[in-house]
Amino acid sequence: MIVGIPKEIKKDEYRVAIVPAGVRAFTLAGHKVLVGDGAGLGSGISNSEYEFEGAEIAPTAKDVYFRADMIMKVKEPVISEYDLLREGQILYTYLHLAPAPDLTKVLLNRKIIAIAYETVQLDDGSLPLLIPMSEIAGRMSIQEGAKYLEREKGGRGILLGGVPGVAPGKVTIIGGGIVGTNAAKMAIGTGATVTILDASLYRLRYLDDIFGGRIRTLMSDNHNIMESVKEADLVIGAVLIPGARAPFLVTRGMLSEMKEGSVIVDVSIDQGGCIETSRPTSHSNPTFVVDGIIHYCVTNMPGAVPRTSTFALTNATFPYALQITNLGIKEALIKNKALLKGLNLANSKVTHKAVAEALGYEYSPPEKIIGAV
Repeated sequence: MIVGIPKEIKKDEYRVAIVPAGVRAFTLAGHKVLVGDGAGLGSGISNSEYEFEGAEIAPTAKDVYFRADMIMKVKEPVISEYDLLREGQILYTYLHLAPAPDLTKVLLNRKIIAIAYETVQLDDGSLPLLIPMSEIAGRMSIQEGAKYLEREKGGRGILLGGVPGVAPGKVTIIGGGIVGTNAAKMAIGTGATVTILDASLYRLRYLDDIFGGRIRTLMSDNHNIMESVKEADLVIGAVLIPGARAPFLVTRGMLSEMKEGSVIVDVSIDQGGCIETSRPTSHSNPTFVVDGIIHYCVTNMPGAVPRTSTFALTNATFPYALQITNLGIKEALIKNKALLKGLNLANSKVTHKAVAEALGYEYSPPEKIIGAV
């Protein structure tokens, strides 16, 4: 199989979908790897490092897309890449289709076999290809939030950890999954007062156990969210429903109860955001203000630390990619149930229930589509 690795062109995106070791593994298995010119530079990987391991450097994105059987990326295709996609091509990347009707329509029209990293799911419900980026985004959320709490950035002028004789800042984390847990680790490390809300009592018990009473846990309901947001200096939106659009848990009305200069970091923005007033931003223009509250809604937060992110991501994504190339897409989907759950689109059908429901398409169970892939 020919695997294409285009250079990421989404604004402020510096990650790349493969590292040189992955090229070597593909090559040893008898596959060919086309890497877009300069695709790894943002992550500190040169063309020559890829070539040394057996890759061919393709001069343009068109060369990559035209020749590859499978396109392996980090982020979803942007508009300028739509016309490069070929019918029947495998697209293996983060897609976040629930809030992206235009992209979904393009992929359906081109009969793309679309496997989304974020919906590959193990039997225990975990999302192995989302976890590494969620870990990074969760940790970054506190780092970025603390920065924008500084007065020079328009914030309240709060140091999260406080100092002796001065109370620490208050952090409210909505969602106790991977993002929320990693945000809590960082927030606790600063010395902040931390509250985590989640809809699962089982998860809240787990978080209470691992953090040993250093956080406050609350059931995620409208009342508790409103009260926790009102007292917070920093709010982290960390809600995820696999494949689905994130629900709005913080309404615009709640913002009026918050202290002016408080900060919201909506990590859920890839799935549409869990804050009603959120809208996507970029690293070069990361924030905006609504009702005196600073919103940080960067859709590719881990892209700011591309070296760490690229290696963490490919550790997780590559084994599945190698299985696809070695077995072929049909056999790989049959043999790997986690990968099958990652299949969002095939043969102009929507094969992930949450995506179908979010966008109003008929849902086609992937088990029934595999035979035609």
